[in-house]
Amino acid sequence: MKETAVLAWSGGKDCALALEALKQNENIQIAALLTTVTEGYDRVSMHGVRRELLAEQAAALGYPLDEVVIPQNCGNDIYEQKMRQALEKYKSRGIESAVFGDLFLKDVREYREERMRRIGMRCLFPLWGTPTSHLARQFIRLGFRAVVVCVDTHVLGREFAGREYNEEFLRDLPSDADPCGENGEFHSFVYDGPVFSRPVRVQRGEKVLRDNRFCFCDLF
Repeated sequence: MKETAVLAWSGGKDCALALEALKQNENIQIAALLTTVTEGYDRVSMHGVRRELLAEQAAALGYPLDEVVIPQNCGNDIYEQKMRQALEKYKSRGIESAVFGDLFLKDVREYREERMRRIGMRCLFPLWGTPTSHLARQFIRLGFRAVVVCVDTHVLGREFAGREYNEEFLRDLPSDADPCGENGEFHSFVYDGPVFSRPVRVQRGEKVLRDNRFCFCDLF
């Protein structure tokens, strides 16, 4: 009997790779994609991707999309409350696992595991411990396509925002930047790949600097 899980979904490359790994695992099936969306902005939290593109992405992947709406400048207590409510809904349906695309940040993993234990659910980390240089090139080799939608300008120049995530992008990264952006150097939006039934059409828009630090490239 297959185990059913919910996938924490940001729309970026790591969760797309996690989904690809799960599709190769005959023992696990995905019930839904769980995404936090910021109220008022109507965009994916942290990534800044429009809600409409998120919906198109989920439709092209063929999974139900469950949006957890959080307020602007959301504190940790409210975030945890919203996520707990969403996850308890799946727990009540007999779904006891959640999948995360985390790669190597031990404190993040421990935080997720501790919070999930509180509601009687467990975490799955299909990419955990795999070298990020390998994952970055695996993503490209498998035929995934993604746009870098946000960069931390304390680490990368603004010109990295809006670029295609490809070999050229990886070659241009500073040596101290993780190739998967696991330390928050950048975020991405995946618009095509082996888990998609069709590409998501995207066009690049203006670039905006927020909090004098994060440069977002709008997609529409």
